[in-house]
Amino acid sequence: MLHIIRFHHTISVLPYFLVIYLFKASNTILGLACLVIWKNRLKGTFVRLGFCILLLVSLFVCAQDMLLHLRNSDIIARAQKQYGDEGHKRIKNWLSFIDESADKSEWQKIHLVNDFFNKHIKYKTDDELWHQKDYWATPLESLGVGMGDCEDYVIAKYFTLIALGVPEDKVRLMYVRQKTVNQPHMVLIYIETPNQIPFVLGNFNTKLLPANKRGDLTPIYSFNGQGLWLAKSKGLGNKVKNSRGVSAWNTMLERIEQGELAPIKSNIKGTTSYVSTF
Repeated sequence: MLHIIRFHHTISVLPYFLVIYLFKASNTILGLACLVIWKNRLKGTFVRLGFCILLLVSLFVCAQDMLLHLRNSDIIARAQKQYGDEGHKRIKNWLSFIDESADKSEWQKIHLVNDFFNKHIKYKTDDELWHQKDYWATPLESLGVGMGDCEDYVIAKYFTLIALGVPEDKVRLMYVRQKTVNQPHMVLIYIETPNQIPFVLGNFNTKLLPANKRGDLTPIYSFNGQGLWLAKSKGLGNKVKNSRGVSAWNTMLERIEQGELAPIKSNIKGTTSYVSTF
């Protein structure tokens, strides 16, 4: 909350032309918040209206804004130092893949992205890779080490599809139960048209199939940058009102914004491992 108060004070004392510039340049709800706070800085309404808008920004982070951080040249340079030439090569290949796939049809993008990450990321549990029970890696971290678990595949696919212009309301991260091994699992779902059975992008079963053809999965809930939904069997489910999303998701977004990269350490056997300290 302190950063919101500081933000309000900063905006309220800016010259009007600078506030207008922020509003036009950002083209987001954050820019609208700047304009509202400035115009109402002498009125009692700014507390209610401005804070409501800022809280909405805190709850639902725009994935497109996150992509600007992922493409940041300084962060990518640090990733090269962190993960070496091979990791840097995977990251550069990913950025080239995004540019080369930009003009493909939406359906082609879904197939290409699913195949790209299933090919370039090797499955490894969080405990083995990050020495944590549950760690959600950013796309740069997953590509940097070339490994990840189911959440990491899904996060990387999600951000890549958004980067390729697939509308955010068409893709969701979905928690499911994998019946064959009776354990939680995560997949990405693609909703081509409203009320249609979604398609599943997974990493164990790499085939792109509609959810009603995935009898091995039981849906639990799904979410994206716009909200959280409780799942109905093989369907899209109902949106949860006033949800703050998933804490691990929010933490991962914060690390992207801050340009954090999980460090490499050596274990007691002298081999290299990737240990998260976040």
